[in-house]
Amino acid sequence: MTVRVGVIGVGVIGREHVLRLARRTVGAQVVAVADADPDRARSVAAEVGAQVYASGAELIDAVDAVVVASWGPTHEEYVVAAIAAGKPVFCEKPLAPTREACDRILDAEVAGGRRLVTVGFMRRHDPQYRAMKEVVVGGAIGAPLLMHAAHRNVSVPSWFTSEMIVTDTAVHDIDVARWMFDEEIVAVTVLTGRVSRKAQPGFRDPQLLILETASGVLVDVEASVNAGFAYDIRGEVVGEDGTVELSESAGAVVKRAGAAHTRVPTEWIERFTPAFDAEFRAWIDVIATGDTHATVGPTAWDGYAATACCEAGLAALRSGTRERVELRPEPELYCTTAHQIPTEGTPR
Repeated sequence: MTVRVGVIGVGVIGREHVLRLARRTVGAQVVAVADADPDRARSVAAEVGAQVYASGAELIDAVDAVVVASWGPTHEEYVVAAIAAGKPVFCEKPLAPTREACDRILDAEVAGGRRLVTVGFMRRHDPQYRAMKEVVVGGAIGAPLLMHAAHRNVSVPSWFTSEMIVTDTAVHDIDVARWMFDEEIVAVTVLTGRVSRKAQPGFRDPQLLILETASGVLVDVEASVNAGFAYDIRGEVVGEDGTVELSESAGAVVKRAGAAHTRVPTEWIERFTPAFDAEFRAWIDVIATGDTHATVGPTAWDGYAATACCEAGLAALRSGTRERVELRPEPELYCTTAHQIPTEGTPR
């Protein structure tokens, strides 16, 4: 079965997804695109032979499955519309910018009685993170006690704000922490100190987030978005009997003239292309089975929980104090699946 996909929002990440689905994802065909910029929509559509639609609503009616990669505040409208139409929908993070908007998405999906929403937290599909979780789940390092994480960007655009360090940068580590330890985050603290001279005036960079999980695992996340030297992603779990960490580089290490050298990515797309490819292969594989009750990857509940954690993080950034994460009761629709490492093509 070929899955006819429509993509709403074809900016940087949306165009990447269009090309990925059209050129590297077996079983997928991009047949429709829509964007707030008609010229951009036509340009991207021409690259893959897709039709341009004037609105996301029209596009949803014309396809088998929907990718939402538009501006965050528009996500709720398109995701709810896809649910109403009974179409599987892949939504880039955030599921929605506010907990209230996420609530409405959850309510729509629960009312429909089946999981149609997948949220784009691609690190769950990254080979290094998956290997790390296998060690944690397997018990080789004993009970987890701490996790150290770092997310360092070369730079960010002038419109990027201090708050976006929480909502657009650290949000990935928030989702990883929930997934890694199979439990919710109950509190967030955000610390700021000396500001990088590379940051814009008034910009609070770097930031250190302290996440507390339900069982007491502490996760520290260093978020630095003007690092300059590379796109540098770190992760280490400390257990009672040992540690496991992401490798520094997937490439070769060259030693010569008294020094060691290895490749470090300079862009997010270089570091996480294998993860993006894997998440879309898994999404399309499950849709192609025809099982209307199957989803793969992060659910709408995962998107809701991440947004709730980000809201607590923003409150902590403003107050300088520890803020609790407030979550609604998890609907039974999502409780039926364990937080496990999904095999590609296997429903989660």
